[in-house]
Amino acid sequence: MATYSHAHICQCLGRLATARRHSTVTINGDRRKTGMQFVEGVVGLARRLVHLGVKPGDVVSISALNSDLFLEWLLAITYVGGIAAPLNYRWSLEEAKSAMEVARPVLLVTDSSRGFWHSNFQIDSVPSLQWHVLMDMPVQGNDKGTVFATELLKEPTGRSVTLDYVWAPEGAAVICFTSGTTGRPKGATISHSALVVQSLAKIATVGYDEDDVYLHTAPLCHIGGISSAMAMLMAGGCHVMQPKFDANSAIEAIREHNVTSLITVPTMMADLISFNRTKKTSETFESVKKILNGGGGLSVELIREATKIFPRATLLSAYGMTEACSSLTFMTLYDPTKDSRCLQPHDVKQSNLSRDGGVCVGKPAPHIELRVSAEESSCAGRILMRGPHAMLGYWGQSPSKHLDPVHEGWLDTGDIGQIDDHGNLWLAGRAKDRIKSGGENVYPEEVEAVLSQHPGISRTVVVGVPDSRLTEMVIACVQPNNGWRWADFGSNKDQMQCLSSEILKHFCKEKNLTGFKIPKRFILWRNTFPMTTTGKLKRDLVRAEIMSETQFLSSKL
Repeated sequence: MATYSHAHICQCLGRLATARRHSTVTINGDRRKTGMQFVEGVVGLARRLVHLGVKPGDVVSISALNSDLFLEWLLAITYVGGIAAPLNYRWSLEEAKSAMEVARPVLLVTDSSRGFWHSNFQIDSVPSLQWHVLMDMPVQGNDKGTVFATELLKEPTGRSVTLDYVWAPEGAAVICFTSGTTGRPKGATISHSALVVQSLAKIATVGYDEDDVYLHTAPLCHIGGISSAMAMLMAGGCHVMQPKFDANSAIEAIREHNVTSLITVPTMMADLISFNRTKKTSETFESVKKILNGGGGLSVELIREATKIFPRATLLSAYGMTEACSSLTFMTLYDPTKDSRCLQPHDVKQSNLSRDGGVCVGKPAPHIELRVSAEESSCAGRILMRGPHAMLGYWGQSPSKHLDPVHEGWLDTGDIGQIDDHGNLWLAGRAKDRIKSGGENVYPEEVEAVLSQHPGISRTVVVGVPDSRLTEMVIACVQPNNGWRWADFGSNKDQMQCLSSEILKHFCKEKNLTGFKIPKRFILWRNTFPMTTTGKLKRDLVRAEIMSETQFLSSKL
């Protein structure tokens, strides 16, 4: 039986109810809640969940846009020993049903937003569901087995039940579905301990505190959004809720609420920079002090532009994965409080960030263990992890399905890399994306990191395609930055304004990229690169498009 010595994510409520009792902790449009009001909302929901019949170990799914109500539901479910299983509102109805077939929730909680799968959902289509609750609309339900918000929120009759924290079996708190760049998404089961350890790591590394005003840019159905929200709840800061990210509303929120911290992925940062450029007078936002970037590295150009818009912000990057409850390593890219000669990043020594062999993603966070299982004749190998941050397993699968007995309980991340003498992790790429060219291993991310340093490149994706001589040929798909154009081989090229295959090959050589890793062909990519709903690249779709004869022959440079 769990005791109070065990971690529980709702233990953050005690601080919010006392130290932040009268302070605003959530801002959702015109609705503001103090620490005490937020806690009362969570405990009230928890009491009603017990009255409804939700038991410890029951799974409750949520599909909704970001809101203070989403946060309250997430905590209330775990308060009573339930397991929250957020579902991506951007999924198709079929994907959502597939995820619920895995999680087998007894209750589905949705909001009233239209145009997403949950707005057309019928409860009878998922056998495990007993109830469907609409979190934000005072309407009466008429579907069999459906309970709407006004009914659920009725006070239980009789004597009020005193509640205390309850744990699900194994301390499970959340089932977070991976985005799945290929195949069916899997539900990583995250424990209370993992969320608390991850939150403390973010607080220690990023420096979150109760004076922070945190803008929710990441969706709460993703582990990055959940773990950062938990870190801010534990720190006691103020949450500014944005239903979903767009650059315009994010800039408005930063300006209106004097936001001090936010998280981004490269596409978000690029959108913020691009939107700010379109205005007659570019703004700077000096209230922002902390920006944590995940979901892929920032290019040199994005780092440089970000420091112009957010001149007082410490810019950090994180490398991680859903199965690790978010971040495994952290790295400071820019710190405005330090003398420029001491900065690690872009404008001093680019080799500090990338080199032939990988991209530096920083040092492990506190309480996180990493090691590399080196392959023969190479200092690089598979990156392994273990510790309280690691998932309990994939929901519905036995531990043997995700823990490799060869590695004695260490979880294989699926990434390839190495750890240097200073404890920094250098990431080469995904094992499954490895290109075998001329008998040598090439990792796409490594080549992309070098190409991204060119000022004329906005985005690049590297893949391998079958080749009779090399086995696989290294191909780079490139999107130019504004003001840059592709030059035909026979044209007069202005080196400062044009890109071409020969220019980029020469650039790779200047950056000391090993010869067999330099792309043999460069393709001008005019469309948006295919991405998952969590912003991960669908590299297999890029490869498939290249291999179509029309695309490959007409676009190569």
